[in-house]
Amino acid sequence: EAALRRGAAGPLTGVPVAYKDLYATRGVRTTAGSALLADWVPDHDATCVARLARAGVVMLGKLITHEFAFGIQFPGHRFRPARNPWNAAHIPGGSSSGSGAALAAGLVAGSLGSDTGGSIRGPAAFCGVVGLKPTYGRASRAGVVTLSWTLDHTGPMARTVEDVALLLGALAGHDPADPASSRAPVADYTAGLGQPVRGLRIGVPRDYFHDGLDPEVARAFEEALAALRGLGALVEDVEIPHIWDAWAFMAIMLAEAFAYHERDLRERPGLYGEVLREKMLAGALVSASEYVQAQRLRARLAGAMAAVLRRVDVLATPTTPKPAPTFATVHDPDFPFARSNMAPFNMSGLPALALPCGFSASGLPLSLQLAGRPFDETTVLRVGHAYEQATAWHRRRPPLTPLTGAIP
Repeated sequence: EAALRRGAAGPLTGVPVAYKDLYATRGVRTTAGSALLADWVPDHDATCVARLARAGVVMLGKLITHEFAFGIQFPGHRFRPARNPWNAAHIPGGSSSGSGAALAAGLVAGSLGSDTGGSIRGPAAFCGVVGLKPTYGRASRAGVVTLSWTLDHTGPMARTVEDVALLLGALAGHDPADPASSRAPVADYTAGLGQPVRGLRIGVPRDYFHDGLDPEVARAFEEALAALRGLGALVEDVEIPHIWDAWAFMAIMLAEAFAYHERDLRERPGLYGEVLREKMLAGALVSASEYVQAQRLRARLAGAMAAVLRRVDVLATPTTPKPAPTFATVHDPDFPFARSNMAPFNMSGLPALALPCGFSASGLPLSLQLAGRPFDETTVLRVGHAYEQATAWHRRRPPLTPLTGAIP
């Protein structure tokens, strides 16, 4: 109100936002979910935090993350786990678990997450909100605790595509403090939201993305495609050569995570959770040859995806192959790796948006993923907004009740 009276209001003045606890926040403890950083109070803001502050947002606090942003559930976590607002017995996804859960619960209007292999889009999918992994280099990572130098992305989450577009507009832009930051021009991401999608070409890759697909997810996805056809979009199946190269993602992430944490793993291993420590140490077993070969496969996949996106404007897939599992069953080997549909877009660096497209019979959110050409977030958001306006999934809210009993 004071800013409004002074005529100093920014585009997001007064909007309540919270940050995944990887983002440095000046004077506010930042732990990355780890005992290693339990007492770290930064003397600076991450670039994304500073940019949103200049745009006028009000920071409500920090949001729980899996330890060092590695995982989708909480074995032995030092903090109480985030719960899925749609059903507290189910996980909210990860690693931006608090960012998704807080939005679905109505605690904030926007949040920031990070996405190395799906950590924005997975929680958005499981919690029934909207999450965007922008193009690699579009939003700064300076001041955000690293998991993987070449796979990490920062990005916004909100309850609508329009709100995500507003947040991205404040976040995007070159930052010399991030070596991967791009100088590509920043668009007005809200300007094209109302444009029709008639005539836009939407490619549907079936191989890989539909492997192990739950029937309810498949049904919701086909209904989403039908809705896009009804809006005049041209939907066609496409094939992405070398799509299974996406699994080289794991070798890259493990090797880079170990490289980042090597000194602390050697000197203070007891400050890492046991499960995370084992995952990190696995990165030491990735040889230089294996890492180079993984990066070669990555480049081949990125080239194949770029070729497909010269024929279509946007790719559409289910965000996750199944709805959110329960805490009790997330270790079940029959539950597919929830990031499998998302990691290809970290490997290629392409922008990818997750948004609600239905609910399971048990009331759990289902999600549509849209991906586009490098730095063409405008088209991805345009298609997402058109679909959102033609449906009502984003208007549904979970029936919140007080938590009782033990937390799993």
